[in-house]
Amino acid sequence: MTDLSRLVQQPGAHSLTYFDRAFPDRPLTLHAACPVRFTPATPVLLVHHGVARNGADYRDYWMKLVDDADILAIAVEFSESAFPDYLRYHFGNLHNDDGSANPREQWTYAIDARLFDALRAQGITTCETYGLFGHSAGGQFVHRMLSFGFRERVAVAVSANAGTYAMPDLETAWPFGLGETILDLPAIRSLLNFPITVMTGTHDTKTTGKYFPKGPHSMRQGPHRHARAHAYVAAGHAAAQALCTTCAWRVIDVPGVGHEGDRMSQAAAPLIAAHLHAADTCAAATS
Repeated sequence: MTDLSRLVQQPGAHSLTYFDRAFPDRPLTLHAACPVRFTPATPVLLVHHGVARNGADYRDYWMKLVDDADILAIAVEFSESAFPDYLRYHFGNLHNDDGSANPREQWTYAIDARLFDALRAQGITTCETYGLFGHSAGGQFVHRMLSFGFRERVAVAVSANAGTYAMPDLETAWPFGLGETILDLPAIRSLLNFPITVMTGTHDTKTTGKYFPKGPHSMRQGPHRHARAHAYVAAGHAAAQALCTTCAWRVIDVPGVGHEGDRMSQAAAPLIAAHLHAADTCAAATS
C-alpha cells in the first residue's frame, strides 16, 4: 500500500507513484500541492490534467492557489505509457481497441473515488466529500466520469475548456453522447440534477492546434471549445425540459482567457474553495 502521508508531511510540492487496485501494473503519479495550514480537516481537490499528461504542471498551478483557498490539491497524472491514448484516459477505459467492453471496476473514472477512500483510510483527510477540477482532456474526464454516476461524494465539479462532450442524449452514441452505454433515462435525469460547472475561456476559439478535436462528430458540437461548452450546457437544459426535470448545470465564461490551464485554475479556485468549505461545514453540522 502506498504511504500517502508523504504528500502532506510538510507544506509545498510533493510527488509519488501510486497504484490503483484495478491497475496494479499501471503506475499513476500523484502530485500534491499542500497548503501551509494543512490539517486532516482541509478540503481535498483532485485535479485532472490535459492531453499533455503534465500533472506536475497542474500541481504547480494550484500550488499558487492552495494557501488562499485553504485546500489540498492533488493532480492525478495518467502517463501516456501506462494509460495510452484517449481510450484509457478521458474516455475512461470503457472499451478496448477492438471495441470490447471493460468491467466497471476497470474504468479509469473509478480511480478518484478509490483514491479518496485511501486518503480517508490513512487518516490524511477526515472530509466526507471532495472536489474535482479538470482542464481540456481533464475537463472531458471530469464530466464523463460524472455522467456514469461517479459522483457520490463529489461536493463540487468543474469541467474547464473541454474539447468535446458526452451530450446528455441516448440517441447519440458514446463518446459524443451517452447512447450505446449502460445508461438509461432515469440515469440521465439523475445526471442533469447534479450541479456540474462548465468553465470556458472566451478566447478559447483557436481551431488550428494539434490537439483540437476536429472530426465530424466533434464539429457537430460547435466550431471551437468555447462554443461547445455552451452547447453542452444548453443541451442539458433542453434534455431536462424534455424529461420534465431540472438541470443544475451552469456555464461560466472566463473573459480574455484561451486554452490556458494556469489561468483557468485561477478562475476556478474561489468557486471551488467556497463549495468545499461549505460542504465541510455542512458535514460537521450534521455529524
